[in-house]
Amino acid sequence: MIQTFSSTIRRKEMDAVLTCMVDERIGPGELNARLIQTAKEFFSCAGAVALRTPAAALKYALKALSLEAGSGVMLSALAPLWQYATVEELGYKPIVLDVQTESAQITAETVSQGIQNGGRALVLRESLGILPDFEGILSLGIPVIEDVSQSAGGIVPEAAEAGAEGSAQKAPAASEEGDASKNEIKGKKAGSFGIYAICSLEERDVITAGGGALLMAAGRRDWPVLKSLAETISTIEMLPDINAALATVQIKEFARNETKRKEIYALFNRSIMSGKNKGFVRDVELNSTIWAFPISLNSGFKDVKAYAQKKDIEVRLAFEDSIIAAKDEELGASCKNAKALALRSAVFPLYPRLNRSQIEKISKVLVTLP
Repeated sequence: MIQTFSSTIRRKEMDAVLTCMVDERIGPGELNARLIQTAKEFFSCAGAVALRTPAAALKYALKALSLEAGSGVMLSALAPLWQYATVEELGYKPIVLDVQTESAQITAETVSQGIQNGGRALVLRESLGILPDFEGILSLGIPVIEDVSQSAGGIVPEAAEAGAEGSAQKAPAASEEGDASKNEIKGKKAGSFGIYAICSLEERDVITAGGGALLMAAGRRDWPVLKSLAETISTIEMLPDINAALATVQIKEFARNETKRKEIYALFNRSIMSGKNKGFVRDVELNSTIWAFPISLNSGFKDVKAYAQKKDIEVRLAFEDSIIAAKDEELGASCKNAKALALRSAVFPLYPRLNRSQIEKISKVLVTLP
């Protein structure tokens, strides 16, 4: 069975973790600090903290904003449920926003509506590795915490480079080549648009440490507030060195892994063009991160899952752990687009470890899906 998700763990990652174990540096220490430095360079942020859980990262990001008790915090309906739970635990009011069907992103219009309903801050989930309309959202003047767990490595290019390619919202579903090097693109990186950014490092995220999260401050003016909070964090909330060792190598190997993911994505995208289903609007050439291979289904998920399983391919719902999936009865009427996507968005395997025969098998299944 070809699993939907599989972390790319090569010799470098194994050696880093093994060295950490041999040196008996398991708890948070030197390697935690090394990960932070690597993250600062990769995300071009002013400062960062490496924590044990993404929920802890969101907790400290919200604390750094110093919101009044009971303030409304806006969340995407497709964001993971832990975000909703964390906001509630801190005494804030979760305000759940619907998304755009074509890209699975919230829009400036929905955020504006959320502000009218009491929203005072926004946790901006960049689902499926697709970047939203930053310009429109930021123009509303509210504090933004980016969630780049699936979009890490994405770039909004400078206008001169974007040129005729257009924005992420207007771009074609995929590039035929899919191998543009982000290292050659000048622009703002995902994680540098909000005041703070969270990058979860869980098993199914685009960068993994087997668990944990990075909390980053994009600008120098915002870092002192977060730094002051970080000094109060106990070691039990800090990311252990054994996880930091894995994450550091994952970040350094990101470009290599992303190049391979883009090559596979281009092949899969050509396959669905011949079938009944479709992908999401994204700009592969310039700024989209290939987190997995999600598609919007023409038929029911159960039929697609059963069909793929007969071919030894595991398929999962793209938003199975989302807020809307858990709170359908409460939010279904106000988040109709998100509800539809949660029911009909499937994720197929796409990771660098796939071999040629597995890629060909998945491609054939994508063409013939019901």
